Amino acid sequence: MASQVLVAANRGPLSYALSAEGTLSARRGGGGLVSGLSAALAEQPDAVWICAALSEADREAVRRGVAEPGVRMLDIDPTVYDDAYNGIANSVLWFTHHHLYEIPRTPVFDAEFRRQWGSYVEYNRAFAEALAQEAAQGARVLVQDYHLALVPGQLRELRPDLRIGHFTHTPWASSDFLRMLPDDIREQLLWGMLGADRLGFHTWAWSVNFITSANLDDETGIAQSSIPSGTPERGVYHRRPRPDGRGYGEKRFTHVAQYPLGVDAEELRVLAHRPEVEDKLAALRAEVGGLKTIVRVDRTELSKNIVRGLLAYRELLTTHPVWRGRVVHLASAYPSRQDLAVYRAYTESVRELAEEINAEFGTADWQPVHVSVQDDFARSLAAYRMADVALVNPVRDGMNLVAKEIPVVSEAGCVLVLSTGAGAYEELRQDALTVNPYDVTQTAEALHAALSMPDAERADRTKRLAAAATALPPSQWFAAQLADLQG
Repeated sequence: MASQVLVAANRGPLSYALSAEGTLSARRGGGGLVSGLSAALAEQPDAVWICAALSEADREAVRRGVAEPGVRMLDIDPTVYDDAYNGIANSVLWFTHHHLYEIPRTPVFDAEFRRQWGSYVEYNRAFAEALAQEAAQGARVLVQDYHLALVPGQLRELRPDLRIGHFTHTPWASSDFLRMLPDDIREQLLWGMLGADRLGFHTWAWSVNFITSANLDDETGIAQSSIPSGTPERGVYHRRPRPDGRGYGEKRFTHVAQYPLGVDAEELRVLAHRPEVEDKLAALRAEVGGLKTIVRVDRTELSKNIVRGLLAYRELLTTHPVWRGRVVHLASAYPSRQDLAVYRAYTESVRELAEEINAEFGTADWQPVHVSVQDDFARSLAAYRMADVALVNPVRDGMNLVAKEIPVVSEAGCVLVLSTGAGAYEELRQDALTVNPYDVTQTAEALHAALSMPDAERADRTKRLAAAATALPPSQWFAAQLADLQG
């Protein structure tokens, strides 16, 4: 039966496990976004979530025809998937949008890149074709993230009757960085996105970057693009050149809007008070004693800026020795993308710097930095609850939900030290201590100010931060886009 509402994302709401006896079992995915999307889709009759089979067990489930209601997994060739996911999405698009290139050496766009780009096109086409098959006439389709940036344009060609939305969870690159991409690749990327009726970003800053990159891209063949005046609607007018080179096609307008994803306060507080979290909290309190805590929770992702955060903490202990023996830095740094050498090296540098700080300042009864490299959500929630200071200092981040989660569950109230590079900065800057992510000295001074802040002021700031953080929880975030797409 054809569906009126469809979601496409690299990762789905469930995954499969294959036992030694060959039995398949399904497990629901975790995380606020998956939970929120699942809840929102449950309210839509016959809604479908299309995703990639990520593991051999997932692919075996597809081969056996095992199906969960409302979910369709795509068995994409593992080599094609690896090229598209690791070769392009995570090694090119992620680095482009987060401005992570080491310019003297990277990027390099050679024959191997173009081979991998061919896989990225094929991977996106698999999603577009599946959506075209599953969608009812005039259905609404919401495509998720930079992994599937070409899907809107591909799907538009297959099914021009559909209402197509795309949401980018990362930043969008500035025009200078986007122009690093080869001209023909940049053209494919922009036309892929402009196949959508609506494009969503977490913040107005990322929306502006997209509109600007389209406006300046005359080489791509965008005939006309602008921000309309006298209307709250913003976006890009465009007419695509005809394949035969004779003029342009129909003039279209792609709306560009921001939907700042928040957290579900009730769900998060329930999760933060489960028995396993209480156990972790008791262990952390025994480990820390009565000392103040600076908490950070991140993957060892290059954009998260963990190393500069540790350097700022070291400078705090150097320039404000009053905090020696009085504060502990709880740093959860979960290894990320360890199949890429640059990420393995970064993870190791985080470990090494933490060890150096402990060796320099530690005493027999005080360890300045407690680093956890285990993906332990219960421990993270426990650390949230006991945070006096939350350090969130990414160089560039689409949103950063940690900045929103900690104030919601912090028990005594916490001071948020937040970098201007986080998407959350637009919403939270009034009640956070904001810092330049590259300025280690400024960050160290912000940590000092945070630790010194009077309890009453800290409590007031935390309440306002929590209110802002929960303004658009995942289910409402999804529903708002769906309603706008209908309009």
